[in-house]
Amino acid sequence: MNVIISNRYKSMLQTLDIEIIKAMDGEFEIEEIISSFQNFYFQRIILDITAVKNYKDIKNLQKLSMALDMDKVILLLDDSMESASGQYLSKLISMGIYNFTKNIEGIKYLYEHPNSYRDVAHIHQLEFQNPEVAPKQGETSGSAASSVGTRIIAIKNNTKQSGATTLIYMLKKQLQKYYNVLCVEVDKRDFVYFRDKDLVTASNNELNNIISKAQDVDVILLDVNNNTTAEQMATEVIYLIEPSIIKLNKIMMLNSKALEKYQGKLVVLNQSLLSSKDVLDFEYESRLKIFYNLPPLDDREKNPIAINKFLQRLGFDKINDKR
Repeated sequence: MNVIISNRYKSMLQTLDIEIIKAMDGEFEIEEIISSFQNFYFQRIILDITAVKNYKDIKNLQKLSMALDMDKVILLLDDSMESASGQYLSKLISMGIYNFTKNIEGIKYLYEHPNSYRDVAHIHQLEFQNPEVAPKQGETSGSAASSVGTRIIAIKNNTKQSGATTLIYMLKKQLQKYYNVLCVEVDKRDFVYFRDKDLVTASNNELNNIISKAQDVDVILLDVNNNTTAEQMATEVIYLIEPSIIKLNKIMMLNSKALEKYQGKLVVLNQSLLSSKDVLDFEYESRLKIFYNLPPLDDREKNPIAINKFLQRLGFDKINDKR
């Protein structure tokens, strides 16, 4: 089932021969679009960019990219100078928006063959990458590092032992090839088992001081455990779910509405054996939008392709997924 949100190009989009579950016509605030489809099951959204109020402000599309799975969104650009500029397109790519076009033929192609980063890398101007990430609504930026553009990414287990600590270690190994990275574990000492001196363990009281001194760091990865203060310091929070039957049943037996609080959040399936179809079924049943589906990984692998692709999806465009 597909969604069409149209405005100036309504007549063009009416020629598409696809099954439509919902159509919206007019000009809408980005928050209205997000609230309408954040927990809505769809196959594709075809979005006429002129249907977004103040669409020339790239921050509006940044909000969209953080809330929806942009692999399922096809953006129909207008013919303005802004939309045609390399800077504008590069900013879209840096936010993980790869499926954009200016004509009906492009929509038809992207509907069947969604782009990956590799398909748009040739138009990506790296000097425009990674627009400043603003704190999410309800979160605060508690460090000097965030004010100068450092990405602070918190990773949190939301089913027991979902692999946050090991995932951070593997992300760090790949990121440090291209970026200055700091990894901090809060209130636990599991990092010690990796025997890596660059992994820092801190108490809640020490954390703000550590982050404030990280002026030359591109990205900080936080293993926040259950520390809500550390979670609030992040510019982005990744919530890990291991989608095995036993883990999901345990969490649902404790609280039948346990997954509802992750609606609209950046949810990643980790240590997952689900197929693409299984993920769609999981989204439908849980009413969650899954940002990424990570399989079980070998932490001894030198260049794990799955990790590289995940980092690219997060906007780390220097990462190469080739061996």
